[in-house]
Amino acid sequence: MKVDIAVYPGSFDPLTVGHDDILRRGLRLVDHLIVAVAETATQSKSGLFTIEERVSLIEEVYADEPGVTVMSFSGLLVDFMRAHGARLMIRGLRAVSDFEYEFQMALMNRSLSPEVEVLFMAPDSRHTFLSSSLVRQVGRLGGDVTKFVSPIVKASMEARFSRDAAAKGASD
Repeated sequence: MKVDIAVYPGSFDPLTVGHDDILRRGLRLVDHLIVAVAETATQSKSGLFTIEERVSLIEEVYADEPGVTVMSFSGLLVDFMRAHGARLMIRGLRAVSDFEYEFQMALMNRSLSPEVEVLFMAPDSRHTFLSSSLVRQVGRLGGDVTKFVSPIVKASMEARFSRDAAAKGASD
């Protein structure tokens, strides 16, 4: 039986094929999936795209998918979920190293909002090593990110790195 609404939260900076794998498989379980793009990172990370750019990119990637809505949020995720009538959260677990952090977050969210359930999904084995941080680093260093992100995201990353390089060159 499908759940009406679920939330797939994250920073998605950038959206990777690993995120896409979890999202598309999650859509098989729910009627509507809200991609909740966090305005405030829960972990210290150096970003690539602004919150508005991330929302726009994800909307573009899923433009043909009527079951997906993309929204940014700040504050407590459980409050965002409650406001949108969602009781299921979908999270991806790549490796055992993700588990401890995700488990703590799930227990805290349950403590804050007992009606929220968390569904942990393992990605396709081809994507277990993949993270947004690694993709950003590879892209910044001039590596090919074609197999890690959608063509839309790749083009945006390349444009960003070109602008950054031009700005750095102008300041040197």
